[in-house]
Amino acid sequence: MRGTVGYLAPEWISGEAITPKADAYSYGMTLLELISGRRNTEQSGEDDPYFPVLAATKLVEGDVLSLLDPRLHGNADMTELERACRVACWCIQDDEAHRPSMAQVVQILEGALEVDTPPTPRKLQVLLDDRNTKCFSTDSSSGQGSTKALSTSLISSEG
Repeated sequence: MRGTVGYLAPEWISGEAITPKADAYSYGMTLLELISGRRNTEQSGEDDPYFPVLAATKLVEGDVLSLLDPRLHGNADMTELERACRVACWCIQDDEAHRPSMAQVVQILEGALEVDTPPTPRKLQVLLDDRNTKCFSTDSSSGQGSTKALSTSLISSEG
């Protein structure tokens, strides 16, 4: 297995078949780092949640400005920041079918496609709920909170 664990899609870790959507997962993690200026595995305190979970939570709450790298002093286009946060959080969805393709990622970032706010990935939420858990592998058949597929959330195409 190649790659850094914090960037590997859950299917890499669980031994499932790998598809191009695994690249979307890694891109989403990298995009979160670009937005925040911090590593996805970095925690500033013991009570801090795993950063990708925090990012998904703040996105749902509508507080994306708190995710922005503090060195930027809030100097960002809020529309672009929210768009980047949304696409990053769609990219890190547990189920590869719910992740965008890299072509869709480009279209979303360019503003040609719009997407709804994604749910917090369940497997990442497990990390928040159980700080001692060190793996991404959980029972995905538990039926807790269904995740909307990205394809059903594409709202419009402008060009």
